[in-house]
Amino acid sequence: MDNEIGSPEDLNQEGLARYVLDMFHRTIVHYTMWFLEVEHQLGMKKALDIMKKAHSDSYSVQMNRLARAFGFEMVDGVPKQLLNMSKEKLLKLTTDLGVNWLANDGIWFQSVEFSRGMYDAKRCNDSTWTRFSPFEAWSIKQLLGLGEHPGLEGLKKALRFRMYARINVQSIIDEDENTVVFQMNDCRVQSARKRKGLDDYPCKSAGIVEYSYFAESIDSRITTECIACPPDEHPEEWFCAWRFRLRE
Repeated sequence: MDNEIGSPEDLNQEGLARYVLDMFHRTIVHYTMWFLEVEHQLGMKKALDIMKKAHSDSYSVQMNRLARAFGFEMVDGVPKQLLNMSKEKLLKLTTDLGVNWLANDGIWFQSVEFSRGMYDAKRCNDSTWTRFSPFEAWSIKQLLGLGEHPGLEGLKKALRFRMYARINVQSIIDEDENTVVFQMNDCRVQSARKRKGLDDYPCKSAGIVEYSYFAESIDSRITTECIACPPDEHPEEWFCAWRFRLRE
């Protein structure tokens, strides 16, 4: 940085713009660190309960202030621009957000891999899913009002609202009244590797954490069984498959 810059007032237009973006980044990371520390100190369930109020209050304060700064209108807590977008554009936006989420996940994985190696990258990845899966399940339950024990019907609905659901092709099969099977028919990551002539990425260890934590967070009575997931062999019609049972 230029030695003559001693405060934000000394920045030019581009410098100020980059400073603003950096402050957004710091706010997001700080929010995440608060959640992780509360989870560490009090446990995941209590952290999610506390985050319900923290998110509601923080969202209201921040969005209303940003609305004034950027000149957009809020309607019942939603930016009016989003309410005015067509359904097609909103659905396209959900896909774009899903792709961004997956890209962010992959960038973090590769950043650890290039710095510390594959073992540490997989270890960090698997541990991250122990937190993200319960959070995503909680978030979807809040969004859809699923209640504490929505059963397999609630799980099936929740699976269709995951970040993955907008960018991958998946199917859900009812085996009986207490059992469903989830198949990932087209996985964006694995399909990209296949096009490059690479073997499947061995994601089973992460998948066991991801799906079991997600399912039991939707309903504590649901158990998870891995039918197959790379490096397991699998048929052409799916990359991984999981069986969910509702305990009596």
